[in-house]
Amino acid sequence: MPVAVFASFPGLAGWVQDWVEYTCVVRLLSKETSQEEIRVMKKIQISATIMSCLAIMLSVLCATLSEASERVRRKSGLPPVGYSDTVNIPGQKWRVHDTSRPEPGIIDPATESTADLPGSPPSDAVVLFDGTDLSQWKNSDGDAAEWKVEMGHVEVNGTGSISTKEGFGSCQLHLEWATPEEIQGESQGRGNSGVLVMGIYEIQILDSHNNRTYSDGQAAAIYGQFPPLVNASRGPSQWQSYDIIFEAPRWEGEKLTRPAYFTVLHNGVLAHHHTAVVGRVAHKDPAQYSPHEDKLPLTLQDHGNPVRFRNIWIRPLTDYDTDRW
Repeated sequence: MPVAVFASFPGLAGWVQDWVEYTCVVRLLSKETSQEEIRVMKKIQISATIMSCLAIMLSVLCATLSEASERVRRKSGLPPVGYSDTVNIPGQKWRVHDTSRPEPGIIDPATESTADLPGSPPSDAVVLFDGTDLSQWKNSDGDAAEWKVEMGHVEVNGTGSISTKEGFGSCQLHLEWATPEEIQGESQGRGNSGVLVMGIYEIQILDSHNNRTYSDGQAAAIYGQFPPLVNASRGPSQWQSYDIIFEAPRWEGEKLTRPAYFTVLHNGVLAHHHTAVVGRVAHKDPAQYSPHEDKLPLTLQDHGNPVRFRNIWIRPLTDYDTDRW
């Protein structure tokens, strides 16, 4: 049944409830009303109230499912192809060219951005900022984010760093950013911001075009740990992109069993390749790990410079042979 039909249930149930209440009042005012009729009408009224409440809950559920359906990966519907008489792939339960191996989900891929317009995200991405509002974000107090949204981008405005309302772990992250056109300051004082995956593992954002700073603090650095392989920075006010593959650390209680890893492309150029993260971001101190949840919010840093952002989306990483996040 279409979601629109479900969405109409609360209104329909409310109309039924109003009609029942009106009928009850009319009948109660009538001298011919028996005690049995009164009991029946009260039962009907209670049933209508329950129906109205259930309809509201159903409507909310359907709205949630509708939003999630926009990110569903589809299948081709074609018959499977392969073999059932080959040997197993080492370390896997699947045979080579296994007929029964699940078909990868089909999505619509992202489109490229231009200097003037952002591209579109993959169809299964969680869109964090589409140029219209900050409904997916909050400030450090948990209230609404207050950065300035205009002309399809959002700009840091001194109201503090912002974080996503939803938490994420291992992910593919895309974001585009631009430093101010007017050059002010030098080193870390010029176009400074950062994207902190899980709020604690930072890829630095900085105007690194003809601007020398410490190597592990320039644009695309894993801040305080590794400089980028190359400086692929564009000039001030030009849109730049990060494509980040992040693998979250793994823990067994207090024990770190696998570090976090970053793979980063800056403007399409490889800056980090499966680089093991040393620990949480730190300034002028060695990074260290400490246990944390499997999923945490993503943070964009307010470092006092009016850096702009657009086209931010994220895809939680899945294992092979599954669409489960």
